[in-house]
Amino acid sequence: MELSPSSTFFPLALLLLITLKLLSQWLNRPKNLPPSPPTIPIIGHLHLLKFPLHRTLHALSQIYGPILSLRFGSRRVVVISSAEAAEECFTANDIVLANRPDLLMNKHLAYNSTTVLASPYGNHWRNLRRICTLEIFSPTRLNSFLPIRRDEIKRLLLKLHKTSSGDQAPDEGFTKVELKSMISELTFNIILRMVAGKRYYGDDVSNIKEAASFQEILKEILRYSGASNPGDFLGVLSWVYRGFEKRVLRLSKRTDEFLQNLIEEHRESYKNGVCGGSESKNTMVDHLLSLQESQPEDYTDQIIKGLILVMILAGTDTSAVTLEWAMSELLNHPCALKKVAQELDNVIGEQQLIDEADTAKLPYLHSIISETLRLHPSVPLLAPHMSSEDCSIGGYDVPHLTIVLVNAWAIHRDPKLWDDPTSFKPERFENGEVGPYKFLPFGRGRRACPGAGLAQRIVSLGLSSLVQCFEWKRVSQELVDMTEGRGATMPKVVPLEAMCKPRTIMAKIID
Repeated sequence: MELSPSSTFFPLALLLLITLKLLSQWLNRPKNLPPSPPTIPIIGHLHLLKFPLHRTLHALSQIYGPILSLRFGSRRVVVISSAEAAEECFTANDIVLANRPDLLMNKHLAYNSTTVLASPYGNHWRNLRRICTLEIFSPTRLNSFLPIRRDEIKRLLLKLHKTSSGDQAPDEGFTKVELKSMISELTFNIILRMVAGKRYYGDDVSNIKEAASFQEILKEILRYSGASNPGDFLGVLSWVYRGFEKRVLRLSKRTDEFLQNLIEEHRESYKNGVCGGSESKNTMVDHLLSLQESQPEDYTDQIIKGLILVMILAGTDTSAVTLEWAMSELLNHPCALKKVAQELDNVIGEQQLIDEADTAKLPYLHSIISETLRLHPSVPLLAPHMSSEDCSIGGYDVPHLTIVLVNAWAIHRDPKLWDDPTSFKPERFENGEVGPYKFLPFGRGRRACPGAGLAQRIVSLGLSSLVQCFEWKRVSQELVDMTEGRGATMPKVVPLEAMCKPRTIMAKIID
């Protein structure tokens, strides 16, 4: 059977177009790109990527250098793994790298990339950042939510006490508890009460149906956020993976409907005087709705929904993961655990429960938290940046629209910067200030995490309360498993379990 000319035209034309595009990319490529591994046509270096991604990129940087050029399909990516290059990114190139890459998740779940995390650099982002700085994360606003943090931590302590007062293990009154879920409930309920005045986790949730709906939505968001969409890197695959976009679109509609109902509920309560009329509003939603009355263009419903979403997604799992890693390190290093417990006894005593203001008097506690963030940064690759124009990093060309990833995990373990970098040594932070670009748990520059202050308050008060109120030790003689799991916030593979026993101070809390 003979083939007609028309039957062979399409595949030949397609092959010619692909060849011309590859040739054009090769001819127009910058002459001084950072070093790069051998690439495969079309897919680039996607075949090299394995999870955990920060470890894979660190291994590549050990071979090709601390400034590494990669191709994720059609997208160029530059990976930064040195403090010097990171400093250049966040100083000389801070404005050029202040954008975010356009991704499918940002299009649908971040209101077409208009949230403070996903928005491109410009007037809209500056307005959102102003709102975050003045109206959400200011010291005054954070202080107003202190009773919520106190109450939720007390609930956690009472739950642990109830669990440990049951059938005790035969080991000197210690009882095994599963900490991961309890810590997660703590951070989620703190943020949700700050945002909307509601608890969606725990045994005493008032609206079980609403809580279940929220938990299901959040679980889906986290699942899709942790999954890469091939269409983001190879445009032709958008047609193949259309099902992914449809599912994300359905999820975004459910999320938007849930958040809008939350806003309408608070708006109706405000109109009916339930929230106290002209008195100060207690939740973030109430406060933003009151600002909407005088500045409607700056506080639209969409902006408020975007702020709520960012607060929940960026402010919950990150703090929970940090607390879990910190407790894991202390269990594996009983001398450090004993030292911080002694610091608490000396400064606070056993007659009163530690309060948030007291944590400033506990330098070793803060050294433990800093060392935990050094070894286990909750966002090991930081949020991705994208170049708005051609620039230079470390003497290498970085073209327009390049995604720039800063591997904070690798910088935190650089033996040129840190003595014995893989060991847990809180004392290293007692010897003076750490250079700003060798320690990057919250990023730097214009796009640094705006909620760093809140995260530090939650983690410091939560960790100090757990140590003050209970004795802790490992479940067995074996060290706690410190294997890192897959996910943007670097969770532990094995959820943390520990043995605990109430200390004297718990009697004061129960009374």
